[in-house]
Amino acid sequence: MAMALAQHRESSSDSSINKHLDGGKYVRYTAEQVEALERVYAECPKPSSLRRQQLIRECPILSNIEPKQIKVWFQNRRCREKQKKESSRLQTVNRKLTAMNKLLMEENDRLQKQVSQMVCENGYMKQQLHTVNTSAADANCDSLSTTPQHSLRDTNSPAGLLSIAEETLAEFLSKATGTAVDWVQMPGMKPGPDSVGIFTISQSCSGVAARACGLVSLEPIKIAEILKDRPSWSRDCRNLEVFTMFPAGNGGTIELVYAQKFAPTTLAPARDFWTLRYTTTLENGSLVVCERSLSGSGAGPSAAAAAQFVRAEVLPSGYLIRPCEGGGSIIHIVDHLNLEAWSVPEVLRPLYESSKVIAQKMTIAALRYIRQIAQETSGEVVYSLGRQPAVLRTFSQRLSRGFNDAINGFNDDGWSIMNCDGTEDVIIAINSSKSFSSTSNPANALSFLGGVLCAKASMLLQNIAPAVLVRFLREHRSEWADFNVDAYCATSLKAGTNAYPGMRHTRFTGSQIIMPLGHTIEHEELLEVIRLEGHSFVQEDAFVSRDIHLLQICSGIDENAVGACSELVFAPIDEMFPDDGPLLPSGFRVIPLDSKSSDTQDSLTTNRTLDLTSSLEVGPATNHAAGDTSSCRNTRSVLTIAFQFPFESNLRDNVATMARQYVRSVISSVQRVAMAISPSGLNPAVGSKLSPGSPETLTLAHWICRSYSYHLGAELLRSESLGGDSILKNLWQHQDAILCCSLKSQPVFIFANQAGLDMLETTLVALQDITLDKLFDESGRKALCSDFGKLMQQGYACLPAGICISTMGRHVSYEQAFAWKVLEADESTVHCLAFSFVNWSFV
Repeated sequence: MAMALAQHRESSSDSSINKHLDGGKYVRYTAEQVEALERVYAECPKPSSLRRQQLIRECPILSNIEPKQIKVWFQNRRCREKQKKESSRLQTVNRKLTAMNKLLMEENDRLQKQVSQMVCENGYMKQQLHTVNTSAADANCDSLSTTPQHSLRDTNSPAGLLSIAEETLAEFLSKATGTAVDWVQMPGMKPGPDSVGIFTISQSCSGVAARACGLVSLEPIKIAEILKDRPSWSRDCRNLEVFTMFPAGNGGTIELVYAQKFAPTTLAPARDFWTLRYTTTLENGSLVVCERSLSGSGAGPSAAAAAQFVRAEVLPSGYLIRPCEGGGSIIHIVDHLNLEAWSVPEVLRPLYESSKVIAQKMTIAALRYIRQIAQETSGEVVYSLGRQPAVLRTFSQRLSRGFNDAINGFNDDGWSIMNCDGTEDVIIAINSSKSFSSTSNPANALSFLGGVLCAKASMLLQNIAPAVLVRFLREHRSEWADFNVDAYCATSLKAGTNAYPGMRHTRFTGSQIIMPLGHTIEHEELLEVIRLEGHSFVQEDAFVSRDIHLLQICSGIDENAVGACSELVFAPIDEMFPDDGPLLPSGFRVIPLDSKSSDTQDSLTTNRTLDLTSSLEVGPATNHAAGDTSSCRNTRSVLTIAFQFPFESNLRDNVATMARQYVRSVISSVQRVAMAISPSGLNPAVGSKLSPGSPETLTLAHWICRSYSYHLGAELLRSESLGGDSILKNLWQHQDAILCCSLKSQPVFIFANQAGLDMLETTLVALQDITLDKLFDESGRKALCSDFGKLMQQGYACLPAGICISTMGRHVSYEQAFAWKVLEADESTVHCLAFSFVNWSFV
């Protein structure tokens, strides 16, 4: 009986196990089955139910496995893949954090040494105050004893150059990791988890200096190769030529280098450098590339362009690149220059005496470029329109270099000034030898052209942030550009169709569509294609598209980037957009002028923005606005404009006249725009509407919310958000796009919260140029018209889901919209109409 019971239990247990196995929970797959499943997983990680059933039918070795078991295998496989990626990511983050921790510890050690040194100097100074006479004598003795007695070294002999190289290395290392320079944190560049690196500038030293430290996921040799090829990453470097290179005897190399640096404006000459560059490996495995100027004339520019350059000095500078465990490198970058500020007009000297400018133009730019290359190498960069990042980067470099060439107009490139007596506000330069072609394919040159003409000018601006001005110029091209001039330049791309403007008039429809191509890792530069829609006035060509396409880069639109210049550079392109198509760049450059003394300030004085965020901080809004306005009254910047036009020889004078008039027109438009968007109060009509800290803005916010509750019987904001000044802050940060328009025959917008500005892709200033009819598409306008009577009668209306159109021409969908009348305090006078767009998104 007991034996029978035991057999029954064993039988029941075996049946249960078999049941579980049949259920597919504990299947052991063979190697052939796993291989077949892996092949399918490589093609489709998440197959559908039909695909799994098809897989069982197609693979006989999987016939004994149920579809449910196959589904579980793919789920587990995806989980393992996700865990593997996450583990790899965490390991990478851990390596980066370890390296950054090491970097911070070294920086802390350096600061401690600097503190100790300052304590010693402080004690020494106290001792001197007690013994004045003795200290004077001691100072003389110390001066004599500490003055280096350099023997005369022959810069033409390898031994003399090696001695200079070793001295340069020691001085550079003392700046990169020591206390030779009193470094202070770069304003507006606080280190953090998302920061590219640690950036500092000199507080008190001869010349201007900046330093950067960061972690880059590239090997030291690759980093050194990239950074030594300065023209590839520095937009200011015109050329760099290595005249001599020989081994240093210790595994390193010494190079004699001649380099040229573009001038940023038409008001100052360019710079050139004659330097010794020393590349070597330290005992700890670190790779060093250091550089300093050599005395004597050395190499120089061609005789034709000699008067266009001023010899500047490179004080010991360079790159210290240390390999990290597990891959990647820690890099220290030091740039220390004397730019000979005496050679430029006094108004521009702050530009040549500011360490912030050097930091943005050279030091930070170098580290960002290396980080960009590292991301592209790792595959983190998303390609745009099927183009590789290197191709997009080449486009940006060609635009920037062509613009710099136009501003500088070097004689050795074939440029010459046309009929200039020194009193003209617009400089006209011509280049009859310049081929209008791409750098990569000269065969595409348009040989019928007589050459290229450039009209350029520089002017001083006050009380306007460069980033704000350039952003406005980018978003509102119709405010300053002439479509027919753009059309003239565009037709010059097509051989045989060049014509003088006016021979074929085209009407600009006002539609400007921006198509993003790419951006740098911190979005400090944008590359995009602009499409301007136009139609011919001629009846027979009425249905022929006259659209114009421009390739454009926009940089420096972050108002918090201290010392950074802002640029908008563009060139007409063929609609086919070939990689090697010719480019003739034109554009704007706005450079902030900052006094050298401000480099020593520890706190950043921010420019007042054109949105409401400046009034959303703790404290009285009116005081905050007043402080911002005061700081902007001290803001100065220099604007440089350069426009290039191709011409045929017989039309040169006509094109020159047109170009001069056009640039003067653009200057006038830019001055008008700058005055309109300036926060200094020069335009009361604009200032009164846009002052974020004004009582009117807060009052309007109260009216909007109260009227919403009055008409719709619900609260627009949470009840705890309705007290005091917080109502404006919460309305500004509301997730729905809230817009207000005037009650006129042609309603224009007078207010928008942040979501509203984002939806329209505009600013508060430009908002006042947008009419209500431009907001909706055709069906949206019909829906609004049908409900407008209801809106005016009962005070509100609910609009169905629809499509809006941003100022950039992009379509925006929304799930629902509400419109209501905004009543003033007496609850009888209608002040404006308000709209709220719920759950909006770009299509």
